[in-house]
Amino acid sequence: MLNRLISFFKKKESDHHSGEKMMGIFRTKYANFKTLLESNSELLKIISDIEEKLQGQTLFGMSYIRSQTARLTFHTARMIKSFESLSAKTFSSLTETLENIQNQIRDELEHKSIQKISEYVLPYTQVNKETVDFVGGKNANLGEIMSRVKLPIPMGFAITTTAFERFLAFNGLTDDIRKLKMEIDAADPQSILEISEEIRRLFLNAAIPPDLEKDISDSYASLMTVSGHSASDPLMVALRSSAIGEDSELSFAGQYLSELNVPQKNIMKEYRRVLASLFNPRAISYRLHKGIPFEEAAMSVACLEMVKSVVSGVMYSRHPFNYLEDKIIINAVWGLGPYAVDGVVTPDTYTLSKTSPPVLLKSEIFPKKVRLVTKSDGYLVEEQVSPEEQQRSCLSEKQAVMLAEYALKLEAHFQCPQDIEWALDDEDNLMVLQSRPLRIEAEEAKADNPPIPGYTVLLEEGSIACPGVGCGPVHHVRSEKELTSFPHGGILVAPHSSPQFVMIMPIAQAILTDSGSVTGHMASLAREFKVPALLNTHKATAVLKQGEMITVDGYAGRVYQGKVPEILEMKIQKGAFMKDTPVYNTLRKLADFILPLNLTDPKSALFTPKNCKTVHDIMRLVHEFSYQELFQIGDLVSAKGSLSLKLSAPLPIDLYLIDLGDGLKDVSARASKVKPEQIASAPFKALLDGMLKLKYLEPRPVEFKGFMSVMSQQMLSSPYAASERFGDKSYAIISDKYLNFSSRVGYHYSVLDAYCGLTSTKNYVNFQFKGGAADDIRKNRRVRLIQKLLETIGFLTEVQGDRVWARFAKREAEATAERLDYLGRLLIFTRQLDMLMYNEDSVTKVADCFINGDYNLHAMRKHS
Repeated sequence: MLNRLISFFKKKESDHHSGEKMMGIFRTKYANFKTLLESNSELLKIISDIEEKLQGQTLFGMSYIRSQTARLTFHTARMIKSFESLSAKTFSSLTETLENIQNQIRDELEHKSIQKISEYVLPYTQVNKETVDFVGGKNANLGEIMSRVKLPIPMGFAITTTAFERFLAFNGLTDDIRKLKMEIDAADPQSILEISEEIRRLFLNAAIPPDLEKDISDSYASLMTVSGHSASDPLMVALRSSAIGEDSELSFAGQYLSELNVPQKNIMKEYRRVLASLFNPRAISYRLHKGIPFEEAAMSVACLEMVKSVVSGVMYSRHPFNYLEDKIIINAVWGLGPYAVDGVVTPDTYTLSKTSPPVLLKSEIFPKKVRLVTKSDGYLVEEQVSPEEQQRSCLSEKQAVMLAEYALKLEAHFQCPQDIEWALDDEDNLMVLQSRPLRIEAEEAKADNPPIPGYTVLLEEGSIACPGVGCGPVHHVRSEKELTSFPHGGILVAPHSSPQFVMIMPIAQAILTDSGSVTGHMASLAREFKVPALLNTHKATAVLKQGEMITVDGYAGRVYQGKVPEILEMKIQKGAFMKDTPVYNTLRKLADFILPLNLTDPKSALFTPKNCKTVHDIMRLVHEFSYQELFQIGDLVSAKGSLSLKLSAPLPIDLYLIDLGDGLKDVSARASKVKPEQIASAPFKALLDGMLKLKYLEPRPVEFKGFMSVMSQQMLSSPYAASERFGDKSYAIISDKYLNFSSRVGYHYSVLDAYCGLTSTKNYVNFQFKGGAADDIRKNRRVRLIQKLLETIGFLTEVQGDRVWARFAKREAEATAERLDYLGRLLIFTRQLDMLMYNEDSVTKVADCFINGDYNLHAMRKHS
């Protein structure tokens, strides 16, 4: 008796340790999967950004290339390592491929090393796009405008990144910043705020190196002399940030500091403040999440004569929202420009043609009650505008035309529409303060561009993955077979994006999908092939009919019925300002190791690690294989009580839950069961909600031939066929955003793997169903029934024999949860249906019952 007790407790202890070990395996796999998804998401953004730079309209330098290629290498290696940990296998060929790519990139960059300069200060006569690594984009553009476009800018000079590096070294700030940044918790905004404040305090308390201070002071003195100022009329300056080392997102958003009307005595203080803005909270957070080391970021500063603006404002070389209106728009206010940019005052608006010379087409004059002006002792002040001036036009027709001529020259030089800041000084001189590529945001374009009158709009939702226009017949694609029949000049319509669509991109007019990511694999291919693409339309497959002629407006995100000539005649022409520069050619060459996607079909025999040739190939393969690995996680489950909790719910299956973390709530340590209200996992809660909607399902009607088919199949089968039966327990491995559900009951099984969170690009549902107790024909009918029902809600499906695969991906959490609810109902509904699959017509009838909510098949009972 004693031995039996000892043996019993040893077994319990062994089960406990085994359960803990298995739980550790699950958690490790899930953690690696999440890390893999994060790096995949970052890589897609980097690829999208490189593709944008290769359009040639955005200024960048070697610092950008080095930063992005370093991030690419880091995240690709991280994906490979995470996948190896997830699968418990080594993929040496992937590592070798990445190392080869690294070596090729390194070899290319060694020949293109950034030339160091010794100057702390450069006059604008020596500044252009080739010096962007030393002076930043804002300074480089000003140099281009003065030296090559030959337009007036304020006099001044650029304080280089060499000066920034000297400032750091002189004060020993590099190590201090690195130590402080190690204390940041990226998930804790408060820690970012505190460290940002501490780093900026270091900058503000640091000393300007004597040699740097001398160069800035000497340059200021020269500027004062050239500009005609004196001690009685001191020169005020504007200090504007011009950061490098990362893309233009932060600079464009105005996140870095600029100070206006700075007196000589405060130049060094304000210079420190501008440098310190490189470490404001948003900039730190941005670099942390992008994986950019702070060493890759540097700050140059523009020191410009402060223009005593009588009038200033913003000018667009084409309409900023109405892409159909190719005209120049000028906004103007009294005083300094910030009041126009910040919306404090409604500006006067002038519309001019793009003819030579431009013609003033329309003037809209608004009351301007206040203005921002410079103070004689430095900085700015608001003042009231006299009643007479409030209603007066800021610009004469001659001045508006001259500004429009500036816009034409800038657009011609930079080879794309421009967003221009300008000023009119107290001597009636018009000058350019800044020029950058005009960003036409899709959402603003939709809001400000009403549909073309006289035509029916079929769709006006969606994310623009590749702008453009197209017209042709609709061709629905739900399977690879439908790709092979794609017509030349057709418009592909699909439930969600897929890299396999590359097969038809050379002959497609446009691509429309219900779901998909603008930074995804297919979006990247669409941009490469310049195929207009609208993703996330939500209902393209439901609204657009096969063969219907439509026009796709990929600028405003609309789809029209029929042919719309007004849209087809419109195309925004953009050149490539950067295209002939050495830095552009370097990026173009390196892009061949990064961007091409050769592995587009996961079912192809060539979809293997050894066939990966680029970064895009590696991430595509690892991403796809990781889903397959997670899909099989349920096979690791054992029925150890210490590992799982039974779900207490009115379901026709025994369901056990394994919580990887935050999948359950309010569960005691000794609990052996949980209730539905204790479920915290978003994907499992949605699935369970669907299942419970059919908890009162009536017994199925029995069709005699179907019943005999099931009985004869079992009676005539091999005595060893019982081994084909699966166990009677079902498992759900869950976390707050993840679900792996495996239900193996009787002669059929279903496996569902899903992720449902706030980031739509990470969300997916993979589903597989197999088996049944009837003959092969009836089993095939059942899986085709499941296929038919899943296709109606946007799943991509494939059927082989008695097995169906389905996939839904890259949609927001709400849409993903809706599909899981649907699958929950479908899983319960399709049980014991083999006997009803007596002919082809039954597939349609049963499908109609489910779609109409007739889960008890009353319609079929009436006709039976």
